[in-house]
Amino acid sequence: MTATGTIRLTAPAQVVYGRPCADVIGEEAARRDARRVFLLTTASIGRKTREIDRIRARLGQRFAAAYDAVPAHAPTDATLEAAALARRVGVDLLVTVGGSSVTDAGKLLSLCLEHDLTAPDQLEPYRFSLDERGRMVVPQFAAPRLGVIAVPTTLSGSEFTAIAGAKNRSKGIKEGYKHPALAPQMVILDPAITVHTPAWLWLSSGVRALDHALETLGSLQSNDFCDGIAESALRLLFEGLALVKRDPADSNARLKCQFGMWHSLLPGAAGVPMGVSHAIGHVLGGLLEVPHGYTSCVIAPAALRFNESCNGNKQQRIAAAIGHPRERAADLIGSFVRQLGLPSTLREVGVDRSRFDSIARECMDEPWIYTNARPIEGPEQIVEILDMAA
Repeated sequence: MTATGTIRLTAPAQVVYGRPCADVIGEEAARRDARRVFLLTTASIGRKTREIDRIRARLGQRFAAAYDAVPAHAPTDATLEAAALARRVGVDLLVTVGGSSVTDAGKLLSLCLEHDLTAPDQLEPYRFSLDERGRMVVPQFAAPRLGVIAVPTTLSGSEFTAIAGAKNRSKGIKEGYKHPALAPQMVILDPAITVHTPAWLWLSSGVRALDHALETLGSLQSNDFCDGIAESALRLLFEGLALVKRDPADSNARLKCQFGMWHSLLPGAAGVPMGVSHAIGHVLGGLLEVPHGYTSCVIAPAALRFNESCNGNKQQRIAAAIGHPRERAADLIGSFVRQLGLPSTLREVGVDRSRFDSIARECMDEPWIYTNARPIEGPEQIVEILDMAA
């Protein structure tokens, strides 16, 4: 029987690569005739580099204000604070400069401005949830109209998705928001700006991008179109990350990593669901504040081992794509993580066995638990994976 399906593409309308981001932002602001450009970034980029100053200078009188205090995991209180500033100065174009936490904060900021949201409880009707069968329930709401340009400085890849993740500090968990209009209209891949990113963050977020591709190729709901793109992502990332590890100043290698990251996100944007590695990663980040990239470093190999009995043939494609068709995918990924000098166990990222039961219970509320290749019936199987990664 011939396979059937639908491929949905919700991605930026335009990707500009290899050019200084300040020049591109200035040109795009002029093209849009934007008069009140708002910059969103982190303290490290905003206060310890000259990148925001360069963008401000290029914008000239089009610059309105900047918020440079977005923390990791994009907590909603910080985003609401940034939205309040944006509302006061009046904004007609938003530019995010940073990793996925900044990109996610920018997505949520556009939602807050569109619907005049000023308090954490007002966000509740907009977040997606799960029904009794583990299926994502996405509320319908008016699309944010604010134009958004994203300049990523890591390889986590939020700028290529229509989902925003934000930490609810009062609950200690990350919550999600989804709408096609949340995806930025433009992404600028400027390898030069990424030299400010700490090596551990660049490399580990690259493993996060690898994990997108791994879970695509391991998914039983993928297809040849998405699998082919994921294989390309694996090749680009394996080569690019190794080159950057060897020479952090290699801008061509950094751009290769950025292209690999982009490829790794396309299947997800096209509708391929992720699996248990992403589900556990969300909980480790939201509950224990483990950096996103580190969650993939420690969980991806264990997730591959757990799933091997159900998708072993697909895992052979993973091994072949990175040039070692006779080896186990889990072993290859674990070895690569260690070669990059990154943590490979939960113990190394500060997660003790005493937390495994609570982590496993929280994971059962994650949508990607229910789209994993090997069915997960209860938290005891999550503990099994955590034990493998201990």
